[in-house]
Amino acid sequence: MKLVALVLTLCTGTLPAQSPRLSVAPKQPAPGSLVRLTVITPSGADSISSITGRMGGEPLHFTVSSDGVWRSIGPIPVDAVDSVVASVLVMRTSGAVDSIRVAALLPRPPRRTGTARRRSLAVAPRFTRPLDAETQARIERENARAREIGRRSHETPKLWTAPFLRPRATAVTSRFGTGRMFNGTVASRHLGVDFSGAVGTPIRAANRGVVALVDEFFLAGNVVYIDHGEGVVTGYFHLSEALVATGDTVSRGQEIGRVGATGRVTGPHLHWSARYGALTVNPLDLVSLSVTGP
Repeated sequence: MKLVALVLTLCTGTLPAQSPRLSVAPKQPAPGSLVRLTVITPSGADSISSITGRMGGEPLHFTVSSDGVWRSIGPIPVDAVDSVVASVLVMRTSGAVDSIRVAALLPRPPRRTGTARRRSLAVAPRFTRPLDAETQARIERENARAREIGRRSHETPKLWTAPFLRPRATAVTSRFGTGRMFNGTVASRHLGVDFSGAVGTPIRAANRGVVALVDEFFLAGNVVYIDHGEGVVTGYFHLSEALVATGDTVSRGQEIGRVGATGRVTGPHLHWSARYGALTVNPLDLVSLSVTGP
């Protein structure tokens, strides 16, 4: 099933001819993806002064380009199964307000059998044993800190102007959303992108931002989180060494750390993650986003 855009006014159920038009792309968003939202005012219509909105429970940040088109990115939660609605309020210079929505209908996942799309790993038994209560509580605290960094990022103005980069130019060894099997047992879903690398090789900032956290986590090992503003945060896990400190402003492509094998891993690599607000999203979607629009 392809994504269908449903646009309506909340007050009448119909869309006046001169009302702004809201669209969403791509046409088939997967759970955990980022989409582009575009608002266009018909020629001769009352112009737009500002736009606010929410999607997936997170605020949207619309900006207008030189061609008069308003654009924002929006998140599809990783646990979304049917549709995700973006609700938008469009303020006009006349004082009028349009309430419009676009519903992203997710494609029905294909039926799979056996271990399709699951990465099977043979690991030491310590990776499959249940964690004790103290360790589990630590993991929950660390996850909560990461979510809070994402939430606070909505208060940071947009800090980037150039496209996002991959933090390493090496091969991707595990993609976002793939299932993980440890010793024949389905254990987790991979909510990041892994890049190959030897211990000590460089990791670069995907874009300009402010370092929100440098710390050591149980699962992720040595971590660096960068706040890029307007809800966008990237995380870099399992580092052997961090080369930045909390509060540093980093430039696009700056070396911020080195590949390692810290945390709960079976070998050295970079795990790259991203958040839109509190929601985990596919970081490679940031790379594919256009700065000016779809």
